[in-house]
Amino acid sequence: MIILDTDVVSELMRPEPASALIDRLAQVPAAEQCTTAVTIGELAYGAMRVDRPELYERATQLLAGAVVIPFDREAAERYGRIRSDLEREGKRLPDPDLRIAATVLAHDGILITGNTKHFARVAGLRIQDWLHG
Repeated sequence: MIILDTDVVSELMRPEPASALIDRLAQVPAAEQCTTAVTIGELAYGAMRVDRPELYERATQLLAGAVVIPFDREAAERYGRIRSDLEREGKRLPDPDLRIAATVLAHDGILITGNTKHFARVAGLRIQDWLHG
């Protein structure tokens, strides 16, 4: 299962998203395309912050067939471990990114993101960059 990060969904919302991204997504069955509840929250926040609710509507239309994975108990427990480990190592990540990483790990997914350097700090997290490669 692939789990789309916020930057990937944002790219899909563009009037002309990267064709390489569209091509890669077309190779994955719709039932295996997911995102996280945290990403939905980030998209809603971004649209409301700039007072453009139509942006969020566009996101919900794009994700209508996608599975939205909740931030559940297992993800919350992984979040706690990841956050404490990274803080101990001096490698902090923003809270939404920590929650996304924890959700992906808890559900044994692959995070599709353009921010691989950032997420590479999380041990065991499988990541792929479909935006730049």
